[in-house]
Amino acid sequence: MSIRMTIWRRARCGLLCGLGLALAFAAAGPAAGAPRDTAATGTRSDGPAPGSVDVIQVTGAITPISAEQIKGQIRDSEKRGARALVLVMDTPGGLESSMRSIVKAILASDVPVITFVSPPGSRAASAGLFIVTASHVAAMAPNTNLGAASPVQMGGPMDTTLAKKATSDAAALIQGLAETRGRNVEWNVKAVRQAVSAAASEAVGLRIVDFVALDLRDVLRQSDGRVVKLAGRLDTLAVAGAELREIRPSFRHSILSWIADPNVAYILLTLGFYGILFELQNPGAILPGVAGAIFLILGFVALQTLPVNLAGLLLMLLALGFFILEVKVQSSGILAVGGAVSFLIGSLILFQPGLGGVFRVSIAVILGATLATVVFFLFVIGKAIGAQRRRVTTGTEGLVGQIGEAVTALRPRGQVRVHGEIWQAVSAEPAERGTAVEVMRVRGLTLEVRARKQEGF
Repeated sequence: MSIRMTIWRRARCGLLCGLGLALAFAAAGPAAGAPRDTAATGTRSDGPAPGSVDVIQVTGAITPISAEQIKGQIRDSEKRGARALVLVMDTPGGLESSMRSIVKAILASDVPVITFVSPPGSRAASAGLFIVTASHVAAMAPNTNLGAASPVQMGGPMDTTLAKKATSDAAALIQGLAETRGRNVEWNVKAVRQAVSAAASEAVGLRIVDFVALDLRDVLRQSDGRVVKLAGRLDTLAVAGAELREIRPSFRHSILSWIADPNVAYILLTLGFYGILFELQNPGAILPGVAGAIFLILGFVALQTLPVNLAGLLLMLLALGFFILEVKVQSSGILAVGGAVSFLIGSLILFQPGLGGVFRVSIAVILGATLATVVFFLFVIGKAIGAQRRRVTTGTEGLVGQIGEAVTALRPRGQVRVHGEIWQAVSAEPAERGTAVEVMRVRGLTLEVRARKQEGF
């Protein structure tokens, strides 16, 4: 009864934790973000003032999470009647599908979209260049750069024909965007076909962006009065002196963006495998299984937003299979070595990095996880071998060598008490009642015993 109650309590605790997480995500909602107070930008938390300018940070790789956040904020800014939406950008690039989704949202936007590559030292490379070119107004901070937009196959190297098709497709897209916004078509196409880049100081002269600005206030000042083409109409920007409302990501987007980091996704998958395996090795532990299932689900959510190499994932699963077999089969370490090699190779090719190391898992993280995995399974294997070599203490085999007491005289048959239980016994030598006896063998329900000799001084 107590065991059932314990299991029920653990299950109830797990259900409550899961319900709490679900409520937290539900409370966060699908909104793109929420206002945040910032003295430097004049942000308000009590709702937008009429004609305010929304500001959103676009950092890191361009993923489906980024696309969802930007598209949601464009819709939100349109509903609020914002004068403009500013994307403060620092990205090495990202997924082509996510970039196209963002570009289409900007082209269809009814609110002017201004991109600002900032702070100094930032970049808008690869997919970021397409977003900058599609924007109604493009600005850069000093000491920033953009370009190098050649397409890269995330799942591995492309053959000549496929590479040519992808490059031509991307070149046609950026050519149309540059023509629509009146920017340098030749340079943008060259950025795709030849992977050229440009610094902020030369980007204005080449008509890649509109101007260089020191900060957000300077962006609004220089954008004011410009005529931009919105969806089906022309609009004159009136943003000088407008209130800046910095929009922070919702709790939901923050969590999704965090787990979509390749390093975090890799660690979540590894911990999930550990938890499930530990639960299989120790049925009834419950906590490792619950934690492992949660980690695995979060890891699989991250895999949906990252360019996954299926071969890498299969190699990691194969490694875990090798480790499990090592515990069961005892191959003198051959399976363990194969598992370590498979896990390391699978980790290295799990995500295919793009330009600038996008979606690259840190080598230090991979080596640390591989070493921890090997040590963990060596510990498990060592415990399993020790358990196999340990003397049996349960069942009939556990009675051999135990000391008992003759309940009746053994001539040669009688009864003995061992561990508080009465057994039928037979002794090769006669033994009187109360004599200490040692169990030599178990035959069915009869013990073969012998009398222990009394030691004297």
